[in-house]
Amino acid sequence: MRPTRPVRLTNEARREAIVAAARACFARHGFAGTTTRSVAAAAGISEALLFKHFPSKSALYAEILREACEADPELQRLQALEPSTATLVRAVHDMVRHFLEAVVERPDEEEIQRIKLLVSSHLEDGEFARLLHAKVGAIIEPIFTASLQRAIADGDASPLPGPRMNLFWFAHQLIQMIALSYIPRPATLAFGDIHGLELQVSEFLLRGMGLKEHAIATYFPEPLQVAETAKSFVSESAQP
Repeated sequence: MRPTRPVRLTNEARREAIVAAARACFARHGFAGTTTRSVAAAAGISEALLFKHFPSKSALYAEILREACEADPELQRLQALEPSTATLVRAVHDMVRHFLEAVVERPDEEEIQRIKLLVSSHLEDGEFARLLHAKVGAIIEPIFTASLQRAIADGDASPLPGPRMNLFWFAHQLIQMIALSYIPRPATLAFGDIHGLELQVSEFLLRGMGLKEHAIATYFPEPLQVAETAKSFVSESAQP
């Protein structure tokens, strides 16, 4: 019986395997604690072969960052929308839904690893966190600030003091910390029904950005409908 030959991966498949191994190593050991040798071992290749694809540890960081931001279809769809109150509401709600789905409802190991990597970066030199925030900010700032300005001009939001982009970062940091609390099992801080949480957090953030009640009710119909359905169900269940 002839021995089975090992399967040869294409260059693209090999790069994907290396990035997946690097993401896991960075999440587990942080940037400082991860070496190219440990990434190569995790990917099942030699360090020399790893260097043919990525010349340094920083290059691996950059590739993980590219996947996290530039290749994100949700961000691409958001960029294609016209600035408006509806776009602002959608951006906030989609961000909340993204993190809660990826960590709680349908756990996505890649997203969870990315959050862990971000946390470990904050505890070390902060390089990955700074790069990630810069990438996200460059993508989000034009559509977010233009949509908020449009909402204010249309009377859907009240202008607030301070840099407007700070309002996005407040929202981004809050939902990431909420998602982080659900990564351990059991959660370190449980907030109750996840659908109710999605509604409550989204509305909390929108109000914090200055959106008025009529705008939230107009442009945030789906979560409101979910809440009303749940409220109706509770009322009916309480009846004798």
